[in-house]
Amino acid sequence: MRRADRLFQLIQILRRSTRPVTASALAAELEVSKRTVYRDVSDLIGQRVPIDGEAGLGYVLASEYDMPPLMLTVDELEAVALGAQWVAQRPDPTLANAARDVVAKIAAAVPKHLLPFIVEASVAAKPGTGIESLDLRLLRVAIREGRKVRIRYRPADGAETERTVWPVLLGYAEANCMLIAWCELRRDFRHFRTDRVLEIEALNERYDADKAELRRRWHEWRDEHAARLPSK
Repeated sequence: MRRADRLFQLIQILRRSTRPVTASALAAELEVSKRTVYRDVSDLIGQRVPIDGEAGLGYVLASEYDMPPLMLTVDELEAVALGAQWVAQRPDPTLANAARDVVAKIAAAVPKHLLPFIVEASVAAKPGTGIESLDLRLLRVAIREGRKVRIRYRPADGAETERTVWPVLLGYAEANCMLIAWCELRRDFRHFRTDRVLEIEALNERYDADKAELRRRWHEWRDEHAARLPSK
């Protein structure tokens, strides 16, 4: 790793941490010696990067510090390219177009020598094969606004039902998409495959729960049900 890239990555590590990061942890992630970390931190402080701390205790970056936008490493660029490519191949045209737009904006903004890592990345996502007839944007808006949704659903056994649900999350898997929601009929969380939803209607009624709390409850429900599964 070039020294300039290493200094940039050191700042990134400190930016994403809410607690002091020791020189040992920095050295392990950067794959350098602690002596190199001490020297790099000293150089950054000399360049007026607001790093506090000392050897043995750890380092923190002042919360108000920011770097110019799109100062991305090669690995970060390829991570963006891979993620955007995966989203662009999902059966959600709005998100697919948004992913392509993101890549185009980044490609227009990065330095010329970094452009190949976007347009000719060394990573690629497997093409998607799903076909989606629903307007998933309607579901995403309902999730953002905390609104109830009425769906007509046909599960694998073919017994069609109508449900009013509180949408929590759209979960994208390799082959399909899941609507994760609190179901008023079952009085519990349920996962609905969107390719089995026959009809959807976004209601004007908001559900009586805080969105963050609802998602926390779903995480607890998911963890509890995962713990009940027999080990293989």
